[in-house]
Amino acid sequence: MNFMSDNVAGVAPSILEAMVAANEGTAPSYGADPITRRMEQRFSDLFGRTVAVFPVATGTAANALSLAQLSPPWGAIYCQGEAHIQADECGAPEMFTGGAKLVPLPGAHGKLDADTLKEALARAHKGFVHAVQPAALSLTQATEAGTVYQPAEVAALAEIAHAQGLSVHMDGARFANAVAHLGCDPAEVTWRTGVDVLSFGATKNGAMAAEAVIFFDPAKAADFAYRRKRAAHLFSKMRFLSAQLDAYLADGLWLRLAGHANAMATKLAVGLSALPGVTLAHPVEANELFVILPETMIQGLEAAGFGFYRWDGCTIRLVTAWNTDEHSVTKLLAVAANLSARGK
Repeated sequence: MNFMSDNVAGVAPSILEAMVAANEGTAPSYGADPITRRMEQRFSDLFGRTVAVFPVATGTAANALSLAQLSPPWGAIYCQGEAHIQADECGAPEMFTGGAKLVPLPGAHGKLDADTLKEALARAHKGFVHAVQPAALSLTQATEAGTVYQPAEVAALAEIAHAQGLSVHMDGARFANAVAHLGCDPAEVTWRTGVDVLSFGATKNGAMAAEAVIFFDPAKAADFAYRRKRAAHLFSKMRFLSAQLDAYLADGLWLRLAGHANAMATKLAVGLSALPGVTLAHPVEANELFVILPETMIQGLEAAGFGFYRWDGCTIRLVTAWNTDEHSVTKLLAVAANLSARGK
């Protein structure tokens, strides 16, 4: 009954099986193995074009190294104020870029809107030697509020960024949940709408520790291999990262896992929002819920053994995962309904 994060979940069985299979015999090191080659082709097939793929072990590494490729040390990287790169990565983007400045912008429900970005860029002092220079836009998909950018929203933001000479990065730690919600081709919310580089997440959705930096124009990945090595993310036994990503993409597993997590979040949202005094802080479009509850109900749920984070005051965050047990969801709703009926 742990809804604290999708990171609390274990590894999907088929991904574990792929790692065990990769353990048989020997294989060339540093990514020169057949599993890595197969995984790279899966990504190109998935996105409908030849892409450059670089596995790394953490989302922070994927984001920070991507942005280091896109921004010089004197660059400005624009993001929504609650973005993971801004709030939860301990300065890693600033360190790996050599000092680029993150510029957080306001936006409802975790999302940036086109007008806000346009106004920020108009104030950017482009060409002024005393000011950081606009270099990149980073979008989080799904957002830190559990919402999802529609393809048209990504396209509008990317068009503004590209017109001003900025590259576009997407933090896709929960990319699978976003695509499962949208029901679209992954290309329609990435390179076809203007995304240059994607941090493709798998760890939160069934992998053990595997993310990938994906360049939709391989030419933009020039020298990235050296950047990854210098950051200590070139694994000598790369096949074990690649095996996770390969199994993750095989037969649409990544979307099935995300679809289950999303469905459990939707069930929680529908059940909780029907109770008196309960409000959803944001639309529930992926696998995160931010719910405003009476304090007595929060305490009652904690006493009943449910795990979740208090976010702000009487707002809690509930996160579902690829293996969330529907019985746990049903039980939480039943306990919450009982507490509500008792005036708690």
